[in-house]
Amino acid sequence: MAMKVYGLPMSMNVARVLVCLEEVGENYEVIPINFSTVEHKSIEHIAHNPFGQVPAFQDGDLVLFESRTISKYVLRKNNSELLKEDNLSDLAKVDMWLEVESHKFDRPMSVIIYQCLIIPNYLDGETDVKVVEESVEMLKKTFEVYEDRLSKFKYLAGDFISLADLSHFPTAYYLMATPHASLLDGYPHVKAWITDIFARPTAKKVVEMMKATA
Repeated sequence: MAMKVYGLPMSMNVARVLVCLEEVGENYEVIPINFSTVEHKSIEHIAHNPFGQVPAFQDGDLVLFESRTISKYVLRKNNSELLKEDNLSDLAKVDMWLEVESHKFDRPMSVIIYQCLIIPNYLDGETDVKVVEESVEMLKKTFEVYEDRLSKFKYLAGDFISLADLSHFPTAYYLMATPHASLLDGYPHVKAWITDIFARPTAKKVVEMMKATA
């Protein structure tokens, strides 16, 4: 039976799960959730994700929500090296940088994406420049740390790619569509790292899925 992912690939959180499914070659089905008709708040969807968000995930009788938890489940079920669970030290570093991604990268990026892409393109509103500038400054501080780390190691947790790196992929993809893509020019190691992640066949496939539902 195929795993089910509820949501649209254009969602950063949905795409995070999809790239992990592709990495392990898992059989899955994407079940679209229509936000324009408020389907994410329907009784049926709330049964899968009580917060009325995406993604939701189903594997047989198991139902999960929260994209990083789902991603870990998919990788663990398939004994993926992307978690480094056979090495306690490496696993701790993967978990640490995954936390950094969630709090120090995803949070300011979510504001930038919402203000620069969603509000003007989907909500017919105007970008709050001050809010964006504050988030860009937060992102710069994160990139300074990343630049130092990536000047010493190929990937965040070490010289091996992990979920900590791949989890950045969907959000970094949208960064390139904002007016702040050139920010990466000031951080050459970060830019090379993101380019490396984008070059993975799994990321390329999910990007095509994201474009198809944008």
